[in-house]
Amino acid sequence: MPEIHFDDRVAAGYDKASAVMFDPSVVDPPVDFLAGLAGDGSALELGIGTGRIALPLSRRGVRVQGIELSPAMVDRLRAKPGADDISVTIGDFATTRVQGTFGLAYLVYNTIMNLTSQDEQVACFRNVAAHLEPGGCFVIEVVVPDLRRLPPGETVRAFAVSPTYVGFDEYTDMTAQILYSHHYRVAGDKLEVFSAPFRYVWPSELDLMARIAGMTVRERWSGWNREPFTSESTSHISVWEKQG
Repeated sequence: MPEIHFDDRVAAGYDKASAVMFDPSVVDPPVDFLAGLAGDGSALELGIGTGRIALPLSRRGVRVQGIELSPAMVDRLRAKPGADDISVTIGDFATTRVQGTFGLAYLVYNTIMNLTSQDEQVACFRNVAAHLEPGGCFVIEVVVPDLRRLPPGETVRAFAVSPTYVGFDEYTDMTAQILYSHHYRVAGDKLEVFSAPFRYVWPSELDLMARIAGMTVRERWSGWNREPFTSESTSHISVWEKQG
């Protein structure tokens, strides 16, 4: 079982620390996008967390199941209205199986990067393919690695700086594509610190993982409102379809 970075301490403050990500203007576009792909079918969320996407998607009439490594995050989900309609299995979403098949599986908010080796990410695609019905879709939302913005010889890049919050990525292994994301947040008279490893991954690399698992690219966008994906895009929404 992989190390659980989202433990009781992190889970307790996760929704508050990520409050902007729970705003309807941020949540509605992915829910619309995913509901459109799910149609009358069911959906499987990998890394379901505290239910930011799963709960509103379920309220749209989509039958949602989830896989989540952190019991503490699931406890937060379970305390929310509508959680009884969502089944969650505790485990590593690269290998954990659940009952049934799905027309849609999805990984949002850079969660594919929680798998910190290429082998684990390949295993995730294979696991998804085993859960999908023929013609079913796998959706990933993830950043495009921004190594172009990292000056030669430097390993640290800040992505957020304010009087109460500093966030920066530390690139520790360029060969294995590993970075540590560091977060320092002032909460009252306390300093909250969170650091965790992630594996950044290129769109073309994800496409090859999909091909290995028997899926092909269906569409790719730079945002949930289907903005065009270009060489200047900093993130992407990619959809792969399982072949029949």
